[in-house]
Amino acid sequence: MVRLEEVIDEEFLRAQSGPHDDSEDWDTDDDSETSSLASLHPDETLLERLAALQDIIPASYRRSVSASLDSASAWLKTGLGYGGKTLWVVSTSALLLGVPWALAYSEEQQLAEMDREMQMQQRTGDFLTPGAQPAPPQGAQAAL
Repeated sequence: MVRLEEVIDEEFLRAQSGPHDDSEDWDTDDDSETSSLASLHPDETLLERLAALQDIIPASYRRSVSASLDSASAWLKTGLGYGGKTLWVVSTSALLLGVPWALAYSEEQQLAEMDREMQMQQRTGDFLTPGAQPAPPQGAQAAL
């Protein structure tokens, strides 16, 4: 088992030399840089400050990050391009093929409904007039 023991350095226990009177050593000059407004608004722009930060990051790491971002943006641009083209083809195909089909289907449904109504009217007419002869089929009337 490990036992830790604190060892105090003698340098920390020794009194420090230096001025003891704090009031005489302070600089109260109004022209100092810390009190001026010019230090709050430097002459360099934010872009210049960011450009200066490039020295902190190693060049190899900057190149790899740049290559990764370029690759990701190229993939995104290609994907959005193909997605847009696909959406255009699907939407125009739906309009050019789907709308005429829907109109033809609804017209066919209307014709079928009208045919059913006519057959029901014929049946009710035959039911109401039991002594009358049944009406010939429509095809027979067209042949006469």
